[in-house]
Amino acid sequence: MAAYDAICFDLDSTLCEPTQDPAAVLERAFEGVDRDPFCTPTDLRAGVPALPTVGTAEEFYAELFAEVADRADADPALAPDLARQYLEVQDPSAVQFRPGAEAALEYARERGRVGLITNGGRRTQIQKLRALGIEDAFDVRVYTDPNAGVFPKPDAAPFERALGALEASPGRAIHVGDSLRADVAGANAMGLDSAWIDVGRDDVAREHEPTYELDSLEEFASIV
Repeated sequence: MAAYDAICFDLDSTLCEPTQDPAAVLERAFEGVDRDPFCTPTDLRAGVPALPTVGTAEEFYAELFAEVADRADADPALAPDLARQYLEVQDPSAVQFRPGAEAALEYARERGRVGLITNGGRRTQIQKLRALGIEDAFDVRVYTDPNAGVFPKPDAAPFERALGALEASPGRAIHVGDSLRADVAGANAMGLDSAWIDVGRDDVAREHEPTYELDSLEEFASIV
């Protein structure tokens, strides 16, 4: 068990998860453009690493649907309309805590300064924080903002901004997240310890090794 001056958390699939069925949301988006589905939620996750950095949620999903359409030999021209339909169906406030997340956050707050580092824009992510009642639970919140030079994890910028605001050195900090590519790789590159939450996806490539591996945040107290 280690002591840290700063404890940082990812948001999506780490502290919270959607209450909407991802497959149903995707199906309704395709219904909105009157097309048969050419991808699954797993396909969407697999397409994310190939995307360029963009400034808005609509641009992100347009790029994502274009990427998965290309992989499925479907028409990428549908991507902008699909992105708009997807965002209309998706409700950012329809979230709930993941197992152990609420207790882990409170436990972290009792032991050091706490940060949020999320690969999402302020407008979308703050709706989730408000729905969970944790908008004020962090000493600093870092959102993706390419226009301000804050590019998505694993880029160093969000980690640097969080550590600066928390007045913590990398060697005295830990970052907790569900993504090996974004959370673990980003933290490792910055010299932070990393805790990976295995959410049971079968499409995870073990290219980066976390300091700690947890089945859920119910185990968080065993490492901090």
